[in-house]
Amino acid sequence: MATPIQSQTDQRAIGHFVGGQPVPGAEGTRTAAIYNPALGVQTGEVALASADEVNAAVETAAQAQIAWGATPPLRRARVMFRFKALIEANHDRLAECITREHGKTFSDAKGEVVRGLEVVEFACGIPHLIKGEYSPSVGTGVDSYSMQQPVGVCAGITPFNFPVMVPLWMAPVALACGNSFILKPSEKDPSAGMLLAELLQEAGLPDGVFQVVNGDKEAVDALLTHPQVGAISFVGSTPIARYIYETGAHHGKRVQALGGAKNHAVVMPDADMEQTVDALMGAAYGSAGERCMAISAAVPVGEETADRLVAGLKQRLESLTVGDGLADPEPEMGPLVTAEHRDKVAGYLDIGTAEGAELVVDGRQASLPGEGFFIGGSLFDRVRPGMRIHSEEIFGPVLSVVRAADFEAALGIVNAHPFGNGTAIFTRDGDAARSFGDRVQAGMVGVNVPIPVPMAFHSFGGWKESRFGVLHAHGPDAVRFYTQMKTITQRWPKGVREGSAFVMPTM
Repeated sequence: MATPIQSQTDQRAIGHFVGGQPVPGAEGTRTAAIYNPALGVQTGEVALASADEVNAAVETAAQAQIAWGATPPLRRARVMFRFKALIEANHDRLAECITREHGKTFSDAKGEVVRGLEVVEFACGIPHLIKGEYSPSVGTGVDSYSMQQPVGVCAGITPFNFPVMVPLWMAPVALACGNSFILKPSEKDPSAGMLLAELLQEAGLPDGVFQVVNGDKEAVDALLTHPQVGAISFVGSTPIARYIYETGAHHGKRVQALGGAKNHAVVMPDADMEQTVDALMGAAYGSAGERCMAISAAVPVGEETADRLVAGLKQRLESLTVGDGLADPEPEMGPLVTAEHRDKVAGYLDIGTAEGAELVVDGRQASLPGEGFFIGGSLFDRVRPGMRIHSEEIFGPVLSVVRAADFEAALGIVNAHPFGNGTAIFTRDGDAARSFGDRVQAGMVGVNVPIPVPMAFHSFGGWKESRFGVLHAHGPDAVRFYTQMKTITQRWPKGVREGSAFVMPTM
């Protein structure tokens, strides 16, 4: 277990990280409360930046980027190598930040740090990733080559559910490519972003190249409209992703906005049911369902398959342990991030019942500890497409079972949904798995893998209403997003003047 960063009753005041150091909010700054969701108590407050504070941070970032962008890629990579070592040395400290402010279990938080660290490792190879192409003699005495240059000032707006991993999906690649980066983390759990800033500074990143501006919509809008911000990355709900994309694009920025999800798992009759139940329990109820890649809808094929699946899930849910993610022994599931979000999730249980779905397990009836923002795992059966509990992203520990008569009906249920983030199929039939992979309309597909998040050297992103913008997150697409291609065609004259040409040049 990590050494505690603070006692359970300490009150912290968190400002911003600008110009290479922590700074408080300006006089008269608005603030937001920070909670320990497992205890249900306030543990601090975070400053909410004004537009003027954001604009000042952007100006600092723009000045710092000039020298950083001119730094050789190998030297930038060495900063990433040192940053990687510091994350490893502070692994438990980062994980505890996550658990104390988000609520997920400590082991789950440690896994989050690892998945973010993998992108730092990818960014360490930046000299190879941006080396460009060269073509000699494209014409007589004419050579052509391309180079990938920084965009300039980039910004990342990140969600509460992954306060370490998602910033690390963005910032390391942006920085390694020669950009400066401004992080606007969720105001619900800002401590992890501030710690990342300190570690980057310790790794040797020059002052002002990475900054943290805490805030709400005012800060977001200031970033979206500032003329010196060239690129915006966002992960969050679909309505906000659409707003980020449209506003940023309207103001001339390249935007990568990842939205919501309703991830389906198709369960074929030949699936290993015990392994499938285990997989769905972790995928639906891990991190209290607060994952954009959580499985929130299971689609069993055939009535017998559905009956066996529901019985297995019900039995497992009856023994699901819920509690403080830092407790010993560790529970399987922690609280939701806020009381308001817990109440919203609980409201969907009433909505689903009113719509005619069968509430097999009601998480509100579970044995729950203390005064935290807890709710148990819930299970609906006989959910139909069109019900709100199927069409909307609940973002909590609620799994809906949508029965399908056959494979084609199951595939149709997945493809008809407006979200297309991730999906999975559980089967022993290679033909069914291959057909599903070819035909399903989702960006990330698992075959007997419930949460198919790609590794850092591949790219992450969904289809349809789950992604706005052309390019995905991390991997090769991130390098493309955080760089601008420049192609140079050159000829060195031999002293023979040919006169002016007024026709289209050809080689």
